[in-house]
Amino acid sequence: MAKTQMNVRVEETTAEAARERALQRGVSVNRYIEELVQRDAGEVGATFVDAAADFMKSYQAVFAEEFGHEERGGSRAA
Repeated sequence: MAKTQMNVRVEETTAEAARERALQRGVSVNRYIEELVQRDAGEVGATFVDAAADFMKSYQAVFAEEFGHEERGGSRAA
């Protein structure tokens, strides 16, 4: 996968914390930050899917009543 360079500005204390955590984990600061973003994006995605599933379960009867007689992929007549 292609890599791209990003420049960010953070407080010095944040930069120090990132350096220390990366060192503790035995990875570069770049790798440490990349892992944080990937983990965060995965959690957000999973949270969204869970929320969507809960929504669909809560409103299943409403959707069935409104769209239950419709063929898949078809459009509803007005």
